[in-house]
Amino acid sequence: MNNVYYGKLIFELTKEGRKGYSLPKNEIENYGIEALPAALTRGEAPALPEVDELTVVRHYTNMSNNNFGVDTGFYALGSCTMKYNPKINEEIAAHPFFSGLHPLQDVSTVQGALEVYYKLQQSLAELAGMKEFTLNPYAGAHGELTGLMIMRSYHMSRGDEKRTKVIVPDSAHGTNPASAAVCGLDVVVVKSRPDGTVDVDDLRPLLDDTIAGMMMTNPNTLGIFEHSIAEIAKLVHDCGGLMYYDGANLNPMLGKVRPGDIGFDIMHINLHKTFSTPHGGGGPGSGPVGVREGLEQFLPAPRVLRHEIDDDTYHYSVEACDESLGSISGFLGNFAVMMRAYTYILTLGRENVKIVGPLATLNANYVKERLKDVFELPIGGVCKHEFVFDGLKDKSTGVTTLDVAKRLLDYGFHAPTIYFPLLFHEALMIEPTENESKETLDAFIDVMHKIAQEAKDDPELVKTAPHCTPVRRLDDTQAALKPIVTYKELLEA
Repeated sequence: MNNVYYGKLIFELTKEGRKGYSLPKNEIENYGIEALPAALTRGEAPALPEVDELTVVRHYTNMSNNNFGVDTGFYALGSCTMKYNPKINEEIAAHPFFSGLHPLQDVSTVQGALEVYYKLQQSLAELAGMKEFTLNPYAGAHGELTGLMIMRSYHMSRGDEKRTKVIVPDSAHGTNPASAAVCGLDVVVVKSRPDGTVDVDDLRPLLDDTIAGMMMTNPNTLGIFEHSIAEIAKLVHDCGGLMYYDGANLNPMLGKVRPGDIGFDIMHINLHKTFSTPHGGGGPGSGPVGVREGLEQFLPAPRVLRHEIDDDTYHYSVEACDESLGSISGFLGNFAVMMRAYTYILTLGRENVKIVGPLATLNANYVKERLKDVFELPIGGVCKHEFVFDGLKDKSTGVTTLDVAKRLLDYGFHAPTIYFPLLFHEALMIEPTENESKETLDAFIDVMHKIAQEAKDDPELVKTAPHCTPVRRLDDTQAALKPIVTYKELLEA
């Protein structure tokens, strides 16, 4: 590309002595204010790039154009529900009435914000079939930990201290066993059947009076609905355990099935997945946790409660319950993310929220059926929001799932999730979400077919991809183990 800024670091554009700013003379001492103590100042100037303003503008504009996001193209990332974030969500969350709030304000001055908290809690409870929600957790994994802490608090309150094990399917998200371990619980793995669902026969012998509960994602990581969920819930409840619902895959269930109605006692929801708030790159996130009736007293503190003054007037308070598991976050979670999620719910309304799940399911099955002629489908039948291929059908070419993912970048598509779940050697997980049009899906399908043909006709072309990106194929292992994070390290490398 004929662009002096393309693919370069800002330090590579530096010219000694060049500046892009002009600051007034420091006259702070003229006002009787002492200069900063020497211990708080630098001994030498920081090693910053020296560039003019136009270079800065063009550099970062070019950088932003190189970023891939859901606003620029199809994001087929499986297991993460990278759906479009409506711009009205951003406008509402950025409104000064909301963005200017401070968490230390007196409760009397933030009644409107607390009303949003309360109504979002109620909306999520209605959509999930739960009694009450807390919005305090900052992310899905944080929600998992909170839910498991509630599970432990419930058993401890009954003096049942021997329940220290949690059953987790072998197809679970990696955060499930990690959250259980952080919570001080031992993980017991239950196997899957050939169709990808939990093996009930393998589950039965695992159930005894040491089981605190069972974590399940439904639909599971393979995008398959757990058709034995009623039987599983009964078995776990009969042994005294609780059922935990990992809400990472709630998107295809939205408006069709409520986890609380099919036997789950505790659950978390990823607002940044199912309810269209931005995520990726570490945040921002929100993982509200809901509980069935009888467990609400264990929710973390503080909680937003509503008190009726008269028929049309309410007062909102922030309180803690004596039986609460305690505080798990600063204040009440990520308010801006909650504003986005609540706006999304209100925009859809009661009727339109019912079509989210069916459309997500329709899109996933459409893509799956159109591609199963060239990609290996290990588990057939109807999927929900996502599905998993086991690489290309033709293994003789030597083209791997990684190669396919890299080649997709040349065609302007973000690669799906690869090598997860671990049940298949060449796993390629695709989740189109309900937002994508048929035209977009068809374009993606055509490119996937083209890559499959390239793998046969010119496998080296695919194996050496990408060819049209600022950086070619990296050494993924070295990039993870020995990342170069500063310009100085780059010069030394």
